[in-house]
Amino acid sequence: MRADARRNYDRIVEVAREVFREQGYDASLDEVAKRAGVGPGTLYRHFPKRENLLDAIMQSWVDKVTDTADKALTYEGADRDLLVNWFQEYVALISQHKGGPAKITSAMDDPDSPIRTKCQVLTAANDRIIDRLRADGTLRDGVETVQVCRLVGGIASVADQSDLDADAVRPMLEVVADGLLKPA
Repeated sequence: MRADARRNYDRIVEVAREVFREQGYDASLDEVAKRAGVGPGTLYRHFPKRENLLDAIMQSWVDKVTDTADKALTYEGADRDLLVNWFQEYVALISQHKGGPAKITSAMDDPDSPIRTKCQVLTAANDRIIDRLRADGTLRDGVETVQVCRLVGGIASVADQSDLDADAVRPMLEVVADGLLKPA
């Protein structure tokens, strides 16, 4: 990529991150191009679909997902607390932009989604937590990682659409955790 093309690419990604944070994932791509100081043709040449731009934005997010799961796995308290705390982090990870929870959760099973590989990183991180609980013998039989991602993603979507804060979301996450864990 030529130096000027690389600068345009990087600028578009940086501006899109800001615009999406302000207005959500459905924000106008023309607005992104305008703020980035490029024409719409330049934006679409680099990012033919909105999802391609979202994929570029999410690259740094992938590293954060992995770091967050690593940190969660160092928790030494009760498995229920580990799970609820992870769920809170999970919701925060997918809720960085308005509309993010629904986009990310629905892309998990879409083989044509450009962000699917990023979503698979999130699923793999969740799987690490689930595997730990399974190894501890505290997880109910038959729990699948993708089911858990959908449940938590659904709660995050409701919170996103209703502008609920973390204190309002936690009780819902606790209900899910209680349903996934074997009775004490």
